[in-house]
Amino acid sequence: MIPARDQLIVALDVSSAAQAQKIVSSLGEFASFYKVGMQLYTSEGPSLVRDLVGAGRRVFLDLKYHDIPNTVGAAVREAGRLGVSLLTVHGAGGSKMLRAAAKAARESNPAMKVVAVTVLTSMDEEDLHEIGVPGNLEKQVVHVAKLAVKAGCHGVVSSAREAKALRSHLGNDFLVITPGVRPAGSALGDQARAVTPAEAIAAGSTHLVVGRPITGAANPSEVAEKIIREIEHASQLVTR
Repeated sequence: MIPARDQLIVALDVSSAAQAQKIVSSLGEFASFYKVGMQLYTSEGPSLVRDLVGAGRRVFLDLKYHDIPNTVGAAVREAGRLGVSLLTVHGAGGSKMLRAAAKAARESNPAMKVVAVTVLTSMDEEDLHEIGVPGNLEKQVVHVAKLAVKAGCHGVVSSAREAKALRSHLGNDFLVITPGVRPAGSALGDQARAVTPAEAIAAGSTHLVVGRPITGAANPSEVAEKIIREIEHASQLVTR
């Protein structure tokens, strides 16, 4: 069992290190795992990641690498040297790229987990058809997940709406990182397949990525604490 506090990943979707550190400070002991995505990484670069890791925080580097295998492998090795805990690659990059990413992770930082993005949680079935992917969304998620796990990745990024199907087809021995998590009553924003924390845990997600509902709150630590309690309660129900 992963402790509930470690299952919550707070998304630092801001533009500066000062804003990010303000969020981290406001959350204190209620969060230990933070997502650094393209916006913040483009603004501040690897120095912020080093600062977070140096302060004892775990970092989910969400840059969604998608390139030729050699390029992705080289990028993953550099991420491993930064000491990040989780790293995303695009499952659509195919088996060769996924294998290169998993191999680079093992060589540079065996503790780092590589997870493959299946279908972005902002997308629905119509969006998939628009880019030429036939069939239904759930089948596409499962298909990409199978490629990723077979290639040696440690898990996938997926909406909790597909997590049950993933567990049914692939078992329980891999991570399911779920973005687009929204506590009941929160605005959906640009998420097309959002779920609540309890729904995500019940479906089989291992980690929940929550951004604006926490970082935009008047009292971020209070919201984070409520989510952690919801995770704990949902986990207890699942294990009964």
